[in-house]
Amino acid sequence: MFAYIIRRLLLIIPTIVGIMVINFAVINMAPGGPIDRFILEMKGSKALGERTGGTEGSEVRSTAPQPGQDTRAGRGLEKELRDRLARQLGLDKPLLERFYLMMRNYITFDFGESFFKGRPVVDLVVERLPVSISLGVWATLLTYLICIPLGIMKATRDGSRFDVWSSGVVIVGYAIPSFLFALLLIILFATGNFVKWFPLRGLVSDNFDSMTTLQQIGDYFWHMALPVIAMTIGGFATLTLLTKNSFLEEIRKQYVVTARAKGLSESRVLYGHVFRNAMLIVIAGFPGAFISILFTGSLLIEVMFSLEGLGLLSFDAAVGRDYPILFAALYVFSLIGLLTRLISDLTYMLVDPRIDFEASAA
Repeated sequence: MFAYIIRRLLLIIPTIVGIMVINFAVINMAPGGPIDRFILEMKGSKALGERTGGTEGSEVRSTAPQPGQDTRAGRGLEKELRDRLARQLGLDKPLLERFYLMMRNYITFDFGESFFKGRPVVDLVVERLPVSISLGVWATLLTYLICIPLGIMKATRDGSRFDVWSSGVVIVGYAIPSFLFALLLIILFATGNFVKWFPLRGLVSDNFDSMTTLQQIGDYFWHMALPVIAMTIGGFATLTLLTKNSFLEEIRKQYVVTARAKGLSESRVLYGHVFRNAMLIVIAGFPGAFISILFTGSLLIEVMFSLEGLGLLSFDAAVGRDYPILFAALYVFSLIGLLTRLISDLTYMLVDPRIDFEASAA
């Protein structure tokens, strides 16, 4: 197993480099950039000053060139400004050199400084990452706590009305996008149009620091309730049907027939023999389920509920062309995903010693 872990860890290096190469190329080929944003902001500030900075009774000056006016000086000034900004931001170097320097620094988690926030990117990532992780962990736990008992009930009542009805509900829930379900929850429970039981935005209340420890825990879960429920809805179908099929497969095996023939009660057969074998694949899939929920639902949920997580940070960085934050978020998410996949494979090997990835690779 140790050799398998080493190989997988070494494989992470070319994989994450490949992911970053693709993202680096796509982002740099996209129109616009941080320099364009800087110039637009400077022009907007200048135009605002020209409209509002004159003395009383003075005529407002237009920023648009007048007919016959020579704008070559303005174009030269803008080019000079672009060159100066490119040198300051480190964007004047060739793409390959920029990528090499970025990856060299990323090995030591040196993400540089944000173009527009004026703070080290690593501080922003460390500050926002726990929000995204907590969303993924609670959503995954809630999914397992609901889907495993539901899957067992469906397996023991296979073909019944309950099985058919619950399958329809789970599939309909799976078909509803998490952001649409989040919007429904906000309208019903947070806006006050129907009831206002939950807060509309944020992770904690404004007076969080003045609360007692128990009040802070309650306030945290009060704010997390709707986002976690919205993220959970998409994972119901897969896990419920996986649990049901695993139990059905075990129930039909010969050792279950033998246990029943010995006179063991149905609950003893189900939870003493079937449960242990059927839950292997379900439990081992926990890391994979976590990373799936984290990547597919985190961004939109954080945006809709104004949660200061890594998904919202990367979205703002993409809109604002804040390259250091954007590439750091991609790097961190890719690293988490690759490590979680490794943990998922190792979990399979721990819960079922018959699985040997090392022998399969050989």
